[in-house]
Amino acid sequence: MKKNLAGKISLMGLLFALAMTFSYLESMIVIPGLLPGIRLGLSNLVTMYCLFFLGKAAGYTMAVMKSAFVVLTRGLISGMLSLAGGLLSVTAILLINRLCKHSLHYITLSVIGAVFHNIGQMLLAKYLTNVFLYYYIPVLVLSGLLVGIVTGKMFEWIIPYLPQRYRCRLQKHSEKQGLL
Repeated sequence: MKKNLAGKISLMGLLFALAMTFSYLESMIVIPGLLPGIRLGLSNLVTMYCLFFLGKAAGYTMAVMKSAFVVLTRGLISGMLSLAGGLLSVTAILLINRLCKHSLHYITLSVIGAVFHNIGQMLLAKYLTNVFLYYYIPVLVLSGLLVGIVTGKMFEWIIPYLPQRYRCRLQKHSEKQGLL
């Protein structure tokens, strides 16, 4: 039992390190003309992996850990926005996946997560600043759609490179929890 717990903690630590690395690499990518608040969301690949293959608790845990990293590297407000977006994103994926009678594709779930991540950030920003930027909603929804497609496609591309023994075991675990 303790060995299994130690293994899970170790895996989450490694995945968190990977998420931090993706976040750092993403900050180095400069895309001309990209509007404020729009990012590629590479670290969301790790959150998706946690959610789809390790379970709900791991998905929420990774969203919180990523937000703590944002607090340390970009400040409290950015961390709060990250937390609001991350928690709403994971919750939306779980709810929509549970409400659907058939399994949704990873790309669809990624788009849902990206759009709701942006909505969560926008709602918290409205609460913190008392200003709601209605004209920015279409931009964030469109960017969530595009980024969600890219992230979902990347996630789909990565899955076959996971060792088969881990994919099968993890997939069975996710099916039991109703994530696949």
